[in-house]
Amino acid sequence: MTERLPLFPLGSVLFPGLVLPLHIFEDRYRALARDLLAMPEDASRRFGVVAIRDGREVAPTGPDAETGAAAGFGPDLNAALYPIGCAAEVASLAEKGDDEDDGYEMVATGTTRFRVVSLDATGPYLMAEVEELPEPAGDGAGELSAQVEQAFRTYQKQLAGASERTLSSAQELPDQPTVLSYLVAAATVIEVPFRQRLLEAADTASRLREELKLLRRETAVIGKLPSLPAVELTRRPTSHN
Repeated sequence: MTERLPLFPLGSVLFPGLVLPLHIFEDRYRALARDLLAMPEDASRRFGVVAIRDGREVAPTGPDAETGAAAGFGPDLNAALYPIGCAAEVASLAEKGDDEDDGYEMVATGTTRFRVVSLDATGPYLMAEVEELPEPAGDGAGELSAQVEQAFRTYQKQLAGASERTLSSAQELPDQPTVLSYLVAAATVIEVPFRQRLLEAADTASRLREELKLLRRETAVIGKLPSLPAVELTRRPTSHN
């Protein structure tokens, strides 16, 4: 079963349960914001987020644009975007000022993963036919979750240069393996292709297994560096809605 969603390509990966703040100023996405605001208050204001694999964020849309192809992303729009993304639910959306040209401020929350079935660039903004992906736990997710939590706290301490006292007072981590796997994926300082691989993991156990290897490797690398600036992402709370 598929669903048609507006698509918002970004240079980052959105994970289920994580908050996404957006400053909207591009014409196409202002059109998307207007359409979302025009929906009834009790309607589900959803759109899809996909990470950009190659090219620029801006791609031509409209009646003259070919479906599945856009010069801003290169010759093949499908190849320019990753095939797995995350649906987002709008939590708040408002114009930045009295003038519509000032753009919009939006806060959305990742909900469910999806696979892009087809793309349509003929409207004012990209649309996609998507199919929702399941969230199987996989074998050993609970045991892996405990190991990843410990490895992640060690990683945070090493990265931020935190003391034992600071670490012990840090935010509580979720005890649900799937939620933990997405939080760790979002809060670990890695490049987009690695984040995307975590998003695309077949199940929670596979994602946690990859994260355990990644955290141990990154912690070892950081430990060999003479100094490293603190990274605020590891310190601020993250929504698990």
